[in-house]
Amino acid sequence: MTTATPERSPVPDVSGRLTVTRALSLLGGVPFLGWLLGGLAAVLAEYLFGLPLALALGLRRIPVLFGFEVMLKAPRYIPGTLVYLVLVYLIPAALVALATARVTDTLAARLLRSPALSMVVHLALLYASIHLWCGLSDYRYLVGRLALIAVMLTLSLNVVNGYMGEFSCSHPGFMALGAYTASVLTVLFFVEDDVFGAPLLPPALGPFFFPLALVAGGLVAALGALAVAIPSFRARGDYLGVITLAFTFVVKSLFENLEIVGGPRGFMNQPNWAGLPTVFAWTVVCIAVINNFVRSTLGKALNAVRDGEIAAEAMTVDTRRTKIVAFLFAAFWAGVAGGLFAHVVSYINPATFGVQKLAEVLAMVYFGGLNSVIGSIAGGLGLTLFSEALRPLEVWKWVIIPVLLVFVMANRPTGLIAFREFDVMKLLGPRRGRKEGSQNVSAQG
Repeated sequence: MTTATPERSPVPDVSGRLTVTRALSLLGGVPFLGWLLGGLAAVLAEYLFGLPLALALGLRRIPVLFGFEVMLKAPRYIPGTLVYLVLVYLIPAALVALATARVTDTLAARLLRSPALSMVVHLALLYASIHLWCGLSDYRYLVGRLALIAVMLTLSLNVVNGYMGEFSCSHPGFMALGAYTASVLTVLFFVEDDVFGAPLLPPALGPFFFPLALVAGGLVAALGALAVAIPSFRARGDYLGVITLAFTFVVKSLFENLEIVGGPRGFMNQPNWAGLPTVFAWTVVCIAVINNFVRSTLGKALNAVRDGEIAAEAMTVDTRRTKIVAFLFAAFWAGVAGGLFAHVVSYINPATFGVQKLAEVLAMVYFGGLNSVIGSIAGGLGLTLFSEALRPLEVWKWVIIPVLLVFVMANRPTGLIAFREFDVMKLLGPRRGRKEGSQNVSAQG
């Protein structure tokens, strides 16, 4: 009599899964300081060996925006471009970040004892990477500054559309007020111009005066925001959107009919004072101020107004004051961004601040994520760089980007990174010790 041998169930192959999990665990243990060192190493590798490597791979030059423009213009360069990205960016960044993980984790913990010093070290490494990356071509230098300005615009609009829950279309108007105000002040006082004549002050003083011109542009934009804030007491939703859109058209029409600033022809001769260090510094200040603002008591009042204005009033929230402060605060930073934009491109005209600019800023806000500082940073940087990378497609770019936005909105209506606080100290802190502590707690449980 024979006995049947029981069939063995197949043993699942988990080696691949464990390898991926282990790799993710190692990468997750790298602190932000380690990734900054890794990014700096990658940019240094490109700075030192980028051109010889590109030529050896059959490329004619260093890929400008991570190779997108090369691959879109000439698909035959796709293999070489991908190898270039892996050898220049991925491998050096990952190796340096993992190799220095223990050291940077300990260093991050020690630096955190002095938050100001920790912030300076992290920002210095971040700026060094951006400076080297942008320094390899004039096009990168321009796109890098425009991307940082886009972050400022996205953050400021998110204060109203995200944290307060209104739908404002007035940001191009605020941006225009700041751009024209700062431009008139710098040209009037420091540049010899056909309209304004000889400068009123020595041009050597201009760079020191420039921050004051930007602040003046922000203040004028904030004054213009009163025209939006006052009607907001009685209008909400679509009605407020119509009012704010009308404000943008009024501002645009105003500058089109002011011949002293060029009318529809535009205004030029802005001095080139908005270099990368200046734009980077203003972006950092904007992020820090807005992040503190939305985490403050007034920021919580904005969320209360968004969730229910009547309930907020019942909880003693001064909704009128909250709305005014939010609109003026957002308009100020939009005006500063407009002033920086004018001095980056050294030319502005009323058409620059029309419906297309409104669509760009709204797309960045809703793509990155509502009620999220980190989402606004991702939306501003991501869409700006992606839009420039698709420039070789010409008109098809304006088909791909809207389709992408529709896909994101259909699956994540509030954006990719929505309703997430930006805890700077948590970002700058160590990773390994925190992870081991959480593992010990779970093991004890």
